[in-house]
Amino acid sequence: MKYVSGPYFEPDFDPVLDRFGTPGVVIDNETREDCTLVKVDSVNRDGVLLEMVQMLTDLDLVISKTYISSDGGWLMDVFHVTDQIGRKLTDPSLPDFIQQALVPFHRPGNGPSPRFTTCLGNVVGPGGPDVSDCASLEFTVHDRPGLLSSITQVLVDQGCHVASGQAWTHSGRAAGVLYVTTTAADAAALHPSRWARIERLVNAVVDARENVSGERRWVCMSAPVQGRVHTERRLHQLMHDDRDYEHGPAPTPVDEEHFAMGDRAATTALSALRALVAETRVTIDNWEEKGYAIVKMTSRDRPKLLFDTVCALTDMQYVVFHATAGSQGPLAIQEYYIRHKDGRTVDSNSERQKVSRCLVAAVERRASNGAKVEVRAADRSGLLSDFTRILREHGMSLLRAELKRRKEEAIGTFFLVTDSGGQVRPEALRAVRTRVGEMGISLDVVKEAPGWPPVRKTSVPAASATIGQDQERPRSSLGTLLWSHLGKISNNFGYIRS
Repeated sequence: MKYVSGPYFEPDFDPVLDRFGTPGVVIDNETREDCTLVKVDSVNRDGVLLEMVQMLTDLDLVISKTYISSDGGWLMDVFHVTDQIGRKLTDPSLPDFIQQALVPFHRPGNGPSPRFTTCLGNVVGPGGPDVSDCASLEFTVHDRPGLLSSITQVLVDQGCHVASGQAWTHSGRAAGVLYVTTTAADAAALHPSRWARIERLVNAVVDARENVSGERRWVCMSAPVQGRVHTERRLHQLMHDDRDYEHGPAPTPVDEEHFAMGDRAATTALSALRALVAETRVTIDNWEEKGYAIVKMTSRDRPKLLFDTVCALTDMQYVVFHATAGSQGPLAIQEYYIRHKDGRTVDSNSERQKVSRCLVAAVERRASNGAKVEVRAADRSGLLSDFTRILREHGMSLLRAELKRRKEEAIGTFFLVTDSGGQVRPEALRAVRTRVGEMGISLDVVKEAPGWPPVRKTSVPAASATIGQDQERPRSSLGTLLWSHLGKISNNFGYIRS
């Protein structure tokens, strides 16, 4: 079954050929037995690749393998996807949703952004959940125990409610984006001076808890506005601007064996994977003849990995021209051919070091360390403040936090460690569960990410053989050569869980 929106997408499309017409989306359920191919054929406008990856991620889809190529102003993407319980995509409205979300002038009457209900019941659009009626509190500060508890208590004291948001930590720094509503009904509650006052109070609380003189921090409270930046991309931007990537040793180069040409069996390197998989590695070389920088990455496979990597490259003003991503066992393998927007490659050693560090930081900000717990409760004012206060009283700190609202229920996901950075003991979690249960909050410990299909080792799809093999063509192009090269690399790959 193939659901088609726009012109049909040919898997052996030569990127240098002239193209006319509108962007097209194909949902292909025939080529593979184990996944759906989402094929997008689009004008290569600025940021469109990140929009595609971001949208598939927001739709709660598992991107297991990817091919990307752009040349001559046209972009061709092939994503191997399933839903989060390993099923193919069968909703016939999905192609039109993707096309209308990516291309506003395809919406009927240029209407509002479309909405879609995912396999997990989340209602999403191209920018994620609607938070246009919420004020936003953003911060980047030195991480310390009890930080989120202190910030959310200020909000409660000022008559505010955290409707949704996320917070990340990395390299001793913390960043957060909280979407806030007011519990007051009068017009004065929405006056800009109110948000400025709250910003000053949060700044004061952060300043009072600083342990290092002159420690950098940034706090910003802004009024409700349409068209906010996607929350997780905004967190990447905040932590990048905070220079969290500067800490730690220089990244280790990749093992080139994982990128070797030819039909090498994936199992040849499995004996070394356990030693490599815990470490994110990056190598950057220049292909001077063609004017590309070649970025090679290996890391532990995990959900949303592709989004985090493409987000980092985009926010550093690099354009992805060709790429492939897959896996060998638990090891995710990515290769990108990039240029800076001004046409440069990654010219200097210092720039290579910076790009490498930024990519490693983007991957590691979402590393799933600590005890993962999921909490649910009837949504109410002060809920997040109460929960984080209980954590602080039991000597626990947050590595990551995500809070969302589904109808009248608040749902939170938290990664916890002890205040000293150690693993949380089961008896401590049981004590927290008892305390929060008295407040109407249910807490479940998650042993592993639910719903993710097992990592599979599968060769390149038969229908994409023209991508993975050298063949005679009526005309040769750089795009053809790169597709051949990337296809050969991907013969070693299984599936990533992005």
